Amino acid sequence: MNAPPARAWTLIAILAVITALGPMSMQIVLPVLPVLQVAFDAPAATVQLTLSLALFSIAFSTLFYGPASDRYGRRPVLVAGLAIFLFGSVVAAIAPTLDLVVFGRIIQAVGGAAGMVLSRAIIRDLYNRDTAARMMAYMITALVVAPMLSPLIGGLLNDFFDWRAVFVFTGIAGALVLALALPKVPETLQQGMEVQTFRGMISGFGILLRVPAFLGYAGQVGFGMGMFMAFLGAAPFVMIDILGRPPTEFGLFFILISAGFMAGTFLTGRFGERVGLDRMMRFGSGLAVVFGGVMLAFVLADVWSPWTIFLPGAAMAFANGLAMPNAQAGAVSISPQFAGTASGLLAFLQMLIGAGFAQLAGMVQDDTPLPMAVVMLSASVLAFLSSNVLTRYGAPRN
Repeated sequence: MNAPPARAWTLIAILAVITALGPMSMQIVLPVLPVLQVAFDAPAATVQLTLSLALFSIAFSTLFYGPASDRYGRRPVLVAGLAIFLFGSVVAAIAPTLDLVVFGRIIQAVGGAAGMVLSRAIIRDLYNRDTAARMMAYMITALVVAPMLSPLIGGLLNDFFDWRAVFVFTGIAGALVLALALPKVPETLQQGMEVQTFRGMISGFGILLRVPAFLGYAGQVGFGMGMFMAFLGAAPFVMIDILGRPPTEFGLFFILISAGFMAGTFLTGRFGERVGLDRMMRFGSGLAVVFGGVMLAFVLADVWSPWTIFLPGAAMAFANGLAMPNAQAGAVSISPQFAGTASGLLAFLQMLIGAGFAQLAGMVQDDTPLPMAVVMLSASVLAFLSSNVLTRYGAPRN
């Protein structure tokens, strides 16, 4: 099933924007957390719930959107998610108390998870696994651009208006995306592919978790995210506290990481279908291990500088950009009957493993960059093993 080229690119662009809503809503609030603490005279730990509970909600919501879309269809479940996102933004924007701000953020996160899950399922409905990997590569770019720009947008909105403007902005964004989705996103679930019972939907998780190939693709995606999250959790400490660099310099160097990942996804989009899903994924996974070793070698040689940290980090991000879109397409291609379920379970595992590595990188910090380099290299090795061992068992070929 293939859409005409012009129509296909319009749909991919809309799905990219839908996918970006969740990450955007997570990152845009970061600059206003201290402002909320002052505005509501609340302790920092309470204000932090606007982030932590939202992350928890978005992770677990992904488990339900996929199975629901396999039963009720992609379009109605996606539209419902976007409406939930819009409602949560309104609640947070008008909330008179911090408790209601947190509540609005939870609702917003639950809605934002829909796009992260269903966009991948829709693409897999429309294309074979190799073409789907190419399309996902372009769509995933939105997941890089959104976190890169969102904190800046949130800070500017707060500076020119106040903290409520951040949630007004997300509400307007949600409304515009919903207005685009209603006429442009079709129903792509094939007739006769629905899971007929809720028990059947949930059993899909158990079925997928018993397939080694799915675990391999999911492992590459999850441990690949672990590489990034370990860097995100430790690099500010390394850059500012160990190397003595200002926060603004960290922000400038961090652009290298986003640029590296975007370059990888771009090359996947251009050449992935020609090279092949599994070959591109395994090459990217191996390349990440190589550059992880380069970073560790610099650290062990006491060559510490922003360049010896961020250049290997950007190269690892580039390698992950080659591997991750292909792994995602492979995971949702295991069984067309459970494409939505696979996408939801994949998103959950990705966030869960990524959060675990971020926490690990923070727990093992010392006065050197060594823990960060070791954790990142460990994640890359696990991603490599997942993509080169488990995916060879039971992976589909079209």
